[in-house]
Amino acid sequence: MTTTASPPPATAPARRRPRRRRSSDRGLNRAFRWLAVGAGVLILAVLAAVALFLLWQAWPAVTAGSEELAASVPRFPEGSSFLGFVGPLVFGTLLAAILALAVATPLAMGVALFISHYAPPRLAQVLGYLVDLLAAIPSVVYGLWGFFVLAPVAVPVWEWLNQYLGWFPLFAGVASPTGRVLATVAIVLAVMILPIITAVSREVFLQTPKLHEEAALALGATRWELVRTAVLPFGRSGVISAAMLGLGRALGETMAVLMILSPGFLYSFHILESAQQQTIAAYIALDFPEASGLAVNTLIATGLVLFVITLAVNMGARAIVARRKDFSGAN
Repeated sequence: MTTTASPPPATAPARRRPRRRRSSDRGLNRAFRWLAVGAGVLILAVLAAVALFLLWQAWPAVTAGSEELAASVPRFPEGSSFLGFVGPLVFGTLLAAILALAVATPLAMGVALFISHYAPPRLAQVLGYLVDLLAAIPSVVYGLWGFFVLAPVAVPVWEWLNQYLGWFPLFAGVASPTGRVLATVAIVLAVMILPIITAVSREVFLQTPKLHEEAALALGATRWELVRTAVLPFGRSGVISAAMLGLGRALGETMAVLMILSPGFLYSFHILESAQQQTIAAYIALDFPEASGLAVNTLIATGLVLFVITLAVNMGARAIVARRKDFSGAN
C-alpha cells in the first residue's frame, strides 16, 4: 500500500522591508521644496517691491498742492486736487474695459462652446489654433487695424446708433466723423481679449464630467439643454476667471488705445463722441516722453491707481470663484 506525502504547510510570505531612502533622494526632495517655497516668496517680494516703488515715487504728487501740480503737469485743471485730476482717467479706463468685456464674453463663450461641443474634431482643432493665434498679434497691429480699417468702417454704424438710439446715454451726443471714439476702442479691446477668454472657457468646458453629459442625454435632453444644465453650471467659475483675466488685459492696454482714441478728460458716457474720455495707460504713454520733475511723479501716481484697480479686480475675481468652488473642475 502506497501512501502519498502530504504537501508541506504553506508558509507566510516574508515581509518585505521598506526601502530606505537614499541620502541623495532626501537631498533632492529638500532642494525641490525650498525651490518651490523660494519661487512663491519671490513673487510676493516682487509684487511688494513694485507697490513700494510706486508709492514712494507717487508720494510727491499725492501731497503736492493744486497750484504746484497745475504749473508742472500739462492739462492739469486749475484748482483741482490729484484725485480730481485722476478721476476722469479712472472713469475712462473702467468704461472702456467694461464695454470690451461686455462684447467679448458672450462671443467668447459661444466660440468656446462651439469648439468643445458642436464642431467636428478637425474643425475644432483648426478653430482653436486660429483663436490662439489672435493672442500672438502685437497690440500695435491691433491699433493700426483699428485706426485705418475699423474706425472708418464703423462711422456709418455709429451715426445710425446716434440717430435712432440717441435717447440712450451711451449713444447720445454728436457722433464723430472720424470714428476715433471709445466705442471703436471697446471693439478693438474686445477682439484683443477674445482669445484669452475663449481659450480658458474652452478648456473648462472640456473638463465637464462625461457622466453628467451622458445622464442629461439619457434623460432626453437636447444639445442646448445639455449645455444649459450640465456644461454651463460646471464651467461657471472658470468662465468668471477667464473674464477677469480678459478684464485685466483690457485695463492695462496702452498702444491700441493711444493710437485710436481721441482723448478727453470728462466724466462722459457718450462713447460715440470724440474728445470725451482717456485711459490711464494711454495717458502715461502719451505724456511720459516729455515729462520731468513733478510731472513724472504724477504719471507714476496714476500708474499706482491703475495698480490698485487691477489688484482689486483680481481679488474680487478670486472671491467670486471661491463662492462657486462647488462647481470647479477640481471637484
